[in-house]
Amino acid sequence: MTDSTPDHSTRLDELEIRIAHQDQTIEDLNAAVTAQWKLIERLEARVERLGERVADSEQAAGQADPVNRPPPHY
Repeated sequence: MTDSTPDHSTRLDELEIRIAHQDQTIEDLNAAVTAQWKLIERLEARVERLGERVADSEQAAGQADPVNRPPPHY
């Protein structure tokens, strides 16, 4: 039974090390996902603002509904 004690201790140490590394990996991944989510939100807001600017420019140029305009060759 004394032969198995160091083996169990070694296994336990290895498992604790693995858990510590996994915890760090989870924290790193969470930080990466959070940063990406913030970037996506900023980009979505920017795209929305650009879409509004395009719509405003079209209205100012008398092109309120460009989808229903005939192509230039007509």
